[in-house]
Amino acid sequence: MVRVRLPICLPAIAVLAALTVVAAAAQAPPAPRPLDPIKEKRLAWFRDVKYGMFIHWGLYAIPAGEWKGKRSLGLGEWIMNRSQVPVKEYEPLAGQFNPVKFDADGWVQLAQDAGMKYIVITSKHHDGFAMFKSKVSSYNVVDATPFKRDVLKELADACAKRGMRLGFYYSQSQDWHEPGGAGNTWDFGPDVDAGGKELKPYDRYLREKAEPQVRELLSGYGPVALIWFDTPRMMTPERGQRFADIVRSMQPDTLIDGRLGTEGDYRSTGDNAIPPDASADAWETPATINDTWGFRKDDTNWKSPGQVTFKLVDIVSKGGNYLLNVGPTAEGVIPQASQDVLRTVGRWLKVNGDAVYGAHQSPFGDEFGEYSSRGTKDVRGQKLFLADTEWRVTTRPGKLYFTFFNEPRVPFEIPAMKNRVTRAYRLADGAPLDVKTENGRTTFTMPRPMLDPMATVVVVEFEGEKVER
Repeated sequence: MVRVRLPICLPAIAVLAALTVVAAAAQAPPAPRPLDPIKEKRLAWFRDVKYGMFIHWGLYAIPAGEWKGKRSLGLGEWIMNRSQVPVKEYEPLAGQFNPVKFDADGWVQLAQDAGMKYIVITSKHHDGFAMFKSKVSSYNVVDATPFKRDVLKELADACAKRGMRLGFYYSQSQDWHEPGGAGNTWDFGPDVDAGGKELKPYDRYLREKAEPQVRELLSGYGPVALIWFDTPRMMTPERGQRFADIVRSMQPDTLIDGRLGTEGDYRSTGDNAIPPDASADAWETPATINDTWGFRKDDTNWKSPGQVTFKLVDIVSKGGNYLLNVGPTAEGVIPQASQDVLRTVGRWLKVNGDAVYGAHQSPFGDEFGEYSSRGTKDVRGQKLFLADTEWRVTTRPGKLYFTFFNEPRVPFEIPAMKNRVTRAYRLADGAPLDVKTENGRTTFTMPRPMLDPMATVVVVEFEGEKVER
């Protein structure tokens, strides 16, 4: 069996995200800290669910990657920034936004078909447009569009009806629509001068728009699973704490992600960044199913179901969650190609979900890969990590779940552990596998070909609750 090693990389359209990926991959995970029992209670559901749906949807779905006949470079939701669109020219998009095909129940059903356990949707992205009824700013989906429906309310109702947890992305720092928000340098000038002095009424923006809108999200849409803050430019610890205090005072069980500007409940990696090693900390990888987040009509580089399945199991085997994005069209339709990929993975999870939901990280680690021994550097000058893609392992008390993405070597040797193996079988059909222990080596043989060409899971049961090395 040839072991496949792949460098961690991304397509060229997501250059900024790629830089984040390689930087995150080159750093060792932080040392585990003593657990906070209150935080752990909040995190209990998050640590179990493993897989969620991210939804990036807003006015940027209308131009869909093109402005005035010219292709806009970069991510779909960044078109206002990348094409330097003035506020007075971007605002009229609201008058065109009428997603008559939006079906909240259908979106939640898709997430459930995909095997996803929570949804996070953009309530306000960097363009400053709110996808909910806001009393703070009329620049919102109810007051400024012909649609005149509260997207978040309909989705919250659908999630409540179907038992799906719902969280909200909120861009607290960047707001290109507001003179005091960070990011819009083409209309309102630079955020700071050469010496780092702030040049905009940033705190006024935070207090008059961002903070009140977060309060609206926490008061009008039922239990909120989490608030997904982003790009903490100019977010001092004191400013970040103001948001944290709002969340804690209004909905104490709501999780805060790692991009607020002060410590959250869990760590958010860089976009599409999967760390090279396992970590006991709670963490999440936000990722795209193609190359961008908001809908772009020219982005059809869809990941295959096999790629998504590998990334999901890889992340779970390292102790994390996978938050996989879809970008609906301006009509409110999640692209069919996205749906097909997600449902294919969902069918695999219906059979093999025990290896994912509620499962714990690998007790081994050598299977993840290794850093280049040739001194190869990535684009940031860090040592390049080469990922093995043959198999991953997750755990439950007394059980190891080996997920094979390629035909395993026969016989397959279980990494050394002190526990005695009692039996092995395929998860999908319960078929027993021949297990042998000789000279301190335990192996099993799996008939060829693999049961599932996408990935086959073998359960190895052992004595004791945890692996002892």
